[in-house]
Amino acid sequence: MGPDPRRTTRGDVWPELPYADWKSTCDTLHLWTQIVGKVRLACTPWINHSWHATLYVTTRGLTTSPIPYGSESFELCFDFQSHQLRMHHESGAERTVPLGARSVADFYREVLARLGELGVTVEIHEVPNEIVDPIPFPEDEVHASYDPAYARRFWRVLASSARVLSAVWSQELGEFPLPYDAVRKASDPDDALRSFLGSTYDVAADLAGWDRAELEWGPGGRPSLNRE
Repeated sequence: MGPDPRRTTRGDVWPELPYADWKSTCDTLHLWTQIVGKVRLACTPWINHSWHATLYVTTRGLTTSPIPYGSESFELCFDFQSHQLRMHHESGAERTVPLGARSVADFYREVLARLGELGVTVEIHEVPNEIVDPIPFPEDEVHASYDPAYARRFWRVLASSARVLSAVWSQELGEFPLPYDAVRKASDPDDALRSFLGSTYDVAADLAGWDRAELEWGPGGRPSLNRE
C-alpha cells in the first residue's frame, strides 16, 4: 500500500509564515475578522475583557460560535479551506460571502446584506480598533488583498498552536516570548511548545507563592503537572 494521502507532513502542520510575504493579506484579514468579531460583540451579553468578541479555531478556519439573536441564534465561520465566510442560522438558512481580493468596504457591505437576508439586523462600531490611522469599514478601499495560500497557512498556524497551546526572557518586552519559527524548526514542535508553557507556569506559580500541591491535582488524585 502507498502512503496515506490524508497524512500531513511537518511542513504542513507548522508551515512557514513570513510576515513580509503576506503582510497585505494579513492586514485585510485582520480588518475582516474585526468586522465579524464586532457583529458578535454587538449581539452577545458583555463579558469582561471583551472575550465575547473572540473567534475560535475550527478544523476549517475560525468561528464566532453561536451568537444569540432574540430567541434564535446564528454563527459566522471563516472557512480557509473553501475561502468563504459561512453564515449559519439555526432555522437552517445559510449564506456565504466569498473571500478573495476585495476591499474591506465591499466585504463589509456584503456581510451586512447577507445577514439581513437571514433576518439579522445589526449595527456595529464602524471604526477598527487598535489600529493607527484607522479607516472606517464602509470607506476602506485601501485594504483589498487576499492570498488564499497564506490565509490557509495562517489558519494552520492557529490550529497547530491551539492544539498544544503555545522561552526566553525579553528585556525589551518585559516578558517571555516564544517566536513561532523557534517552535516550527524544533525537532519536536509540539513538545517544544508544551515545555515552554510548562516552564512558564512553573516560574509564575513559584514566584506568586501558589499552593501548588492543592492546585495541581488531576484524575486519580495525582498531581496533574508533576514533572519529576
